[in-house]
Amino acid sequence: MKKILVFIICLLSATSTQAQFAPEFIPDYDYDEGNIANGQQPQQPSAVFQNPVKDEPAPSAPALPPSIKKPKPYTGNIRILATVNGEIITTEDINNRVRAFCMTTGIPYNSQTKVLIINKVMQNTIDEKLKLQDAINNKIEITPQEIDNAIESFAQSNKSSMNRLKKDLAEFGVNEKVFREQMKSDLAWVRLIRNKASADTVTEIEIQEALNATKADMNKKKYMVLEIVIDRKNARDINDLSRTLRQDPRFEMYAAQFSQSPSSASGGRLGWVNEGQLPQPLDAALQKMSSGQVSDPILYNDSYYILKVEKKFDPSKDKLPDPTEDEIAEMLQGQKTERLAARHLQYLRQRASIELKE
Repeated sequence: MKKILVFIICLLSATSTQAQFAPEFIPDYDYDEGNIANGQQPQQPSAVFQNPVKDEPAPSAPALPPSIKKPKPYTGNIRILATVNGEIITTEDINNRVRAFCMTTGIPYNSQTKVLIINKVMQNTIDEKLKLQDAINNKIEITPQEIDNAIESFAQSNKSSMNRLKKDLAEFGVNEKVFREQMKSDLAWVRLIRNKASADTVTEIEIQEALNATKADMNKKKYMVLEIVIDRKNARDINDLSRTLRQDPRFEMYAAQFSQSPSSASGGRLGWVNEGQLPQPLDAALQKMSSGQVSDPILYNDSYYILKVEKKFDPSKDKLPDPTEDEIAEMLQGQKTERLAARHLQYLRQRASIELKE
C-alpha cells in the first residue's frame, strides 16, 4: 500500500521524460485577483548507505516570490488544447490540474515556477489519458470504492480528513471529479506495472554482485547527490529554479516533477557518487560544494544540471555500515520496476496519436 501511495500523493507518473509539446508552448497567463538531458547520464553507483555523515549549514537565500492560491493559466472561453488518441484536453482540464498539482505537491505557483508547472501538468494530463486508455486495453478496472479508499489514504497520509480534503479542493478551486480521475489513472498504472514486474524478480546472483561491488566501493571519497536535469531548449527559467531550490528545501519534490532525467523517478536521487565518477564539469562543481548546498545551473551536453550535495563521505574520517542483502534486494527490485514503468510509458507515448492545438 505504501508503494501505491507514492504514486497517489504526487498524482504523477513514476517517470519524467522530455515533454511531448514544443518548447515555445506558453499559455496565456492570468492570475485571480486577490491571490497573491539529452546529455550523457551519469552511471548510478550500486552502493546503498544509510547513516548520515555530518552536515554543514546551507547558505541563506532571498525570499521566494508570493504563491498564487488559485492559478488560472487559461482565460476566456473553454477551448481544446490537445487530443490524445482522439480524447480531448481542454483549457479547463489544465486549469483544474494546475490547481491540483499545487495543492498536492505544495510547490508554489509564481513567476519562477509557472512555466515549469504548466508544461509539467500538460505532460501529466497526456500521460493520464494514455494510462487510462492502456488500462482499458489490458482489462484493468478500478472501482469507485477503490478510488474512495485511495483518497481516504491520501488524506490520512497528509494528516488530514475527508472533510478537510473536500474543503481544500474547494479552497484551491479543484474539481473533485478531476481529482478522482487522476486517482483512477494512478491506481490503474500501479496495478498494470505491478503485474508486469511480477515476472522479473531480482536473482540471488544480482544481489551478491551488487553487495560485493558496494563493499569494494567503501574506500573512495563520495558525495550523496541529487540532480535536476532540464534540456537546454526548455531551460529559459533555469536560474529562477536554482534560486527557488536554495530557499525551498523540497529538492526531491521539484526533481520528481520537473527533472527530465531518469533519476526523477526517485526524486532526482543519484545516491552516493564517487569523486571523479561524474563528467568533469559536474564533478568539479561537487568538489567545491558544501553539504546542503545547491549548485548554479551547469551546462553539459546541451542540458542544464542543478546538483544538491546532501552529505559527504571521506573514508579517512568517516565510517558507514555495509548494506544488508535485504536492502540491496529492495533497491534492485525498485530499479527494475522503475525501468519497466519508464519503458512502458515511453512505448505508449511513441505509439499514441497526440495532436497539440496551440
